[in-house]
Amino acid sequence: MKNLFSNIYIYILAFIPNTHILAQIPIEKPNLSTPTQIAPAYFGPNAFPVPDMLDGTTSARWSIELYSDHYIGVIPQLQAEYTSDIFFRLRMPLFTHRANLVVFGNIFEYFSTPQSVNAYRRVGYNRSTSGTLVGDFYISTDFMVLTQEKNHINLTIRATLKSASGGMYEYARYYDNAGYYFDATVGRAIYIPQNTTIKVALSTGFLCWQTDNGRQNDAVMYGVKTILDVKRFSFAAEYGGYVGWEKDGDAPMTLKLELAYRIKDFSINAGYQAGLMDYPFHRARIGATYYFDIKTK
Repeated sequence: MKNLFSNIYIYILAFIPNTHILAQIPIEKPNLSTPTQIAPAYFGPNAFPVPDMLDGTTSARWSIELYSDHYIGVIPQLQAEYTSDIFFRLRMPLFTHRANLVVFGNIFEYFSTPQSVNAYRRVGYNRSTSGTLVGDFYISTDFMVLTQEKNHINLTIRATLKSASGGMYEYARYYDNAGYYFDATVGRAIYIPQNTTIKVALSTGFLCWQTDNGRQNDAVMYGVKTILDVKRFSFAAEYGGYVGWEKDGDAPMTLKLELAYRIKDFSINAGYQAGLMDYPFHRARIGATYYFDIKTK
């Protein structure tokens, strides 16, 4: 009887005008042998991003970052889609420089998706779509466990929770469910004369998101990062991603490049992110960071 009502419900959704669902989402009890396609390869660029790595350290100062991002598809099926957003990140020391509270996310997103892209993603819409929305927000706690001065390496652990604030699930922009990840980063700075520093960091962790009826995808995170500081300039290269267990669009891999120029308490930043696998987008980024202190009595 339960299967009968489930089938009737599916048929009703299929024939009611203006009712749209993601065709790949199962209504029945999930079959673990069937991928859900709730993964980075099948959603918009901000639904399942590859987290930015730490470098093994935390910050003793407050900072606020604001960026303008512009995305375009890597593969031919997505090159007609366009996405832009405004991204922010607020970093707050928690009584000590070895603990930070970080809040970040997309406060605005604009997207324009043609009919061909909706068909590729199996979205229930048979026409072009566009619109604006607020994205997901993240909150993390970063703890510096070891310092290079005492232990020869820096070690930072991080715990991050994702909100379900991102909307337009029916457009495959965000997946309306919470998620989380934990990671650890080991780093070391190599100091060279003439005001030059090279930092190298390695990261690994665990990332999880719910897919359908009580089912979740568990992924292993990985990353390597190198930072070159020369006087006022800083250049960072980061390679990383994560690998889910469904093996269908859930193993995103990216290469991120960023150039920064510091002017007193400000930093001007420009970056580029290339999607290498299961993250079918390129991203151009420009923005600024402001560092400040809050004095307490």
